[in-house]
Amino acid sequence: MVLSPEDWAAIRLTLKLAGTTMVLLLVLCTPLAWWLAHTPSRWRGPVSAVVALPLVLPPTVIGFYLLVTMGPNGPLGQFTQWLGLGTLPFTFWGLVVGSLIYSLPFAVQPLQHAFEAIGRRPLEAAATLGAGPLDRFFTVALPLARPGFITAAILSFAHTVGEFGVVLMLGGNIPGVTRVVSVQIYDHVEALEYTQAHWLAGGMVVFSFVVLLGLTLSRRRAPSMVQ
Repeated sequence: MVLSPEDWAAIRLTLKLAGTTMVLLLVLCTPLAWWLAHTPSRWRGPVSAVVALPLVLPPTVIGFYLLVTMGPNGPLGQFTQWLGLGTLPFTFWGLVVGSLIYSLPFAVQPLQHAFEAIGRRPLEAAATLGAGPLDRFFTVALPLARPGFITAAILSFAHTVGEFGVVLMLGGNIPGVTRVVSVQIYDHVEALEYTQAHWLAGGMVVFSFVVLLGLTLSRRRAPSMVQ
């Protein structure tokens, strides 16, 4: 077997992290994306800029500030210690928090664009039939925004799988706890174990291609689903 037990453990941890992050992002980002798509507030611009920050900031910068914030002397770290949860860095849930921040724009922006593409007419038509705000959101907006949800799910999952800088800063390199595939590849290269690195890196290339192909195909079907 080319892949070692440590490689398989890193793969399982990566998939667990990506799946958890994807689900949480879809839940947390849906109301934020809806607000950004419809609010006339002057805060829309600054909030959009904050959401997009992970697109331009180096992952190590994000990881460093999250490490400080969630550390024993940081505000979030002191809060989690007060709750009896300890500190989050170098734990799986610390990686989840970092992944949520790092992949935030990859979930919010597709959802926001999908909600904006719906327009007001379908919602107004539902309102004339007596549908309340929540009813209009769940029975009209969400089904019409399905392409955006598919895109957000694919991108947030794939982006989390490819993380390196943030997870290394926040989680270090603890086998079975924080060592994900990207860190495992780095370890193989440092140890001059190029065969193992080739297998994991090649798998990442194939995975990325499949993700992009699936995203392209879903976007081709998006107009018919929106209508």
